[in-house]
Amino acid sequence: MKVVLFCGGLGTRLREYSETVPKPMVNIGYRPIIWHLMKYYAHFGHTEFILCLGYRGDLIKQYFLTYDECLSNDFELTGGSKEVRLYGRDIEGWKITFADTGLHSNIGQRLKAVQRYLGDDETFLANYSDGLSDLPLREYLDQFRQQDKIASFLCVRPSQSFHAVSLGDDSLVRDIRHVGGSSLWINGGFFAFKREIFDYLKEGEELVEEPFQRLIRLEQLAAYRYRGFWACMDTFKDKQAFDDMNARGETPWTVWKSAAETLATQPHQIRGGE
Repeated sequence: MKVVLFCGGLGTRLREYSETVPKPMVNIGYRPIIWHLMKYYAHFGHTEFILCLGYRGDLIKQYFLTYDECLSNDFELTGGSKEVRLYGRDIEGWKITFADTGLHSNIGQRLKAVQRYLGDDETFLANYSDGLSDLPLREYLDQFRQQDKIASFLCVRPSQSFHAVSLGDDSLVRDIRHVGGSSLWINGGFFAFKREIFDYLKEGEELVEEPFQRLIRLEQLAAYRYRGFWACMDTFKDKQAFDDMNARGETPWTVWKSAAETLATQPHQIRGGE
């Protein structure tokens, strides 16, 4: 099942971090958030990716064209850098399509632009590429198949430090509480679609606006409510929170880390050598 990753936005609320790096290329540790997301999907066997590029898409292309597996794997160096033996692999077996979908395109336009790269797939996955989760993807997809709807998305509790306010007709406050403790659910940016989604997406439309409203009227839009870990990188404060978690070794989204990988001792690749 192919995975469409929307990674062409300007990321204006992260400009204080960098004005030149697109949001999906902002690092958590020594790898960008898009890498963490792709590793997540690959863990569940989904290794065909379609990247919807826009703002500074050249940086995303260059990152993968010059990818260095040594940065996130144990390796053995011999002969004064003449020979490198990796004890793990990152992106072996991945297939990545890089598609320029426009600098100012919205999500709906970007999705429409990569329709041809989906081939004959009846279903596919999609993601905003700015959030991470430990969502049990197999369970989510099982529910999607059982519900037999055209579209589904992850529904989560908001994690931002805002307060939801309830007002009466007299403008007096009836209730105020942190959004995480309210009854509010939000779109978590993880999607599953049947290819029929394109029948409800018209030229220039934003995906979650007019198309989703049409699906709602037809009872063809479902949500998967999840109370586990989810967080997005929307602001510089969010970036710092991810960095703090990574520094503490608290990274629940890294579901691919297994005992088998940790105990691996045999070299997987030889790079260099004469």
